[in-house]
Amino acid sequence: MIHLNNAKARHLILHLQGLTHPPHVAHGDGGLEALVEQLGFVQQDSIRWVERAHHMTMFARNQTYRPKHLEALHEAGNLFENWTHDASLIPSRFWPYWKHKFARDEVRLRQKFTRWQGEGFENHVKSLRERIEKNGVLRARDLEKPKGQKLEMWQWHDGKAAMEFMWRTGQLAVPRREGFQKVYDLAERVIPKTHFETEVSHEAFVDWACRSALDRLGFGTAKDIAKYWDLISIAEVREWLDTHGRQETQSITLEPNDKSKPREFVARLDLENLISTLPKIPSRIRALSPFDPVIRDRNRLSWLFGFDYTIEIYVPPEKRKYGYYVFPLLEKDKLIGRIDCQARRADDCLYVTQIWLEPKVRWSQTKSDKLMAELTRQARLCGVKNIVWDDNCNHRPN
Repeated sequence: MIHLNNAKARHLILHLQGLTHPPHVAHGDGGLEALVEQLGFVQQDSIRWVERAHHMTMFARNQTYRPKHLEALHEAGNLFENWTHDASLIPSRFWPYWKHKFARDEVRLRQKFTRWQGEGFENHVKSLRERIEKNGVLRARDLEKPKGQKLEMWQWHDGKAAMEFMWRTGQLAVPRREGFQKVYDLAERVIPKTHFETEVSHEAFVDWACRSALDRLGFGTAKDIAKYWDLISIAEVREWLDTHGRQETQSITLEPNDKSKPREFVARLDLENLISTLPKIPSRIRALSPFDPVIRDRNRLSWLFGFDYTIEIYVPPEKRKYGYYVFPLLEKDKLIGRIDCQARRADDCLYVTQIWLEPKVRWSQTKSDKLMAELTRQARLCGVKNIVWDDNCNHRPN
């Protein structure tokens, strides 16, 4: 049985999640698409505190990246937008596997939306499809809201509910966004024909979901594997491990960050070879999105990196420990702290409110220089010229 120390495990995860690529080397033809496929999907978020989460995820891996690059890949049909744990951009060649998710979710979502919208919900779905089929793309704001229909902030009117249901069940797709608002069309007019028409059996779907998750995780529990795509159940993973595990996975032990008792996982068969060929991790400091793949699983993040992170956008201001939208700071293979900064475009600046270091991290001139370099890169990404420091910010440069 292979035993991994914590440093090797962190190095492996960062490599599998695209953070060992030379970040200054521009993507060649197909490079960005290959990176998205390596990650599996890129989670989106509407909040543009510095830049939106999906753009920050790409930028953390390559500083030549700009938002127009991912948008062009989406509009070209190489990516489709749908649901993993949240709204995400996903390689279009994965569409045949998502058909199984659409079928699984349709029964549950139809019951849910009918309960919300009433028995006339099916008629709204039918009429909306006919409208898009005849007139072409549609946005939610193009739909008429019935007069006198009083809604709570979190509710949708009938047309928007039908649109969301059809998108979540694969009847509609999003060929592009305008601003950050989805534009909808019939899925068969958006998804490349080869992918749209391909069918895979349920057995092949489960096999792909398990293999592809483990490829990107390196190692994990049945729960980790099931959670990666959120496509299959833990029971389905366990059944797959029972039938395929001996031939296609191996058992390993791994040392947690706090050096407590090693934990046991299943792992890729090629793990030893992969570890022996790991490239160096860039030494720069990088600000990560709260929805970066390395950050997303908070429990795994805690025991593997020794970093506890909570996004506090829904925490009342007086109860926040750090700030509204705070970014973890990665230096090589360690999460050394977090930073509260915001792009204030009207003032043409990236405003730094505060920096918090992890307990055992010592500040130095080298770290200060690395952070300034990263903030300069972030300012370039979000299109502002200046970096402004709050008077009460710790570790501000001299």
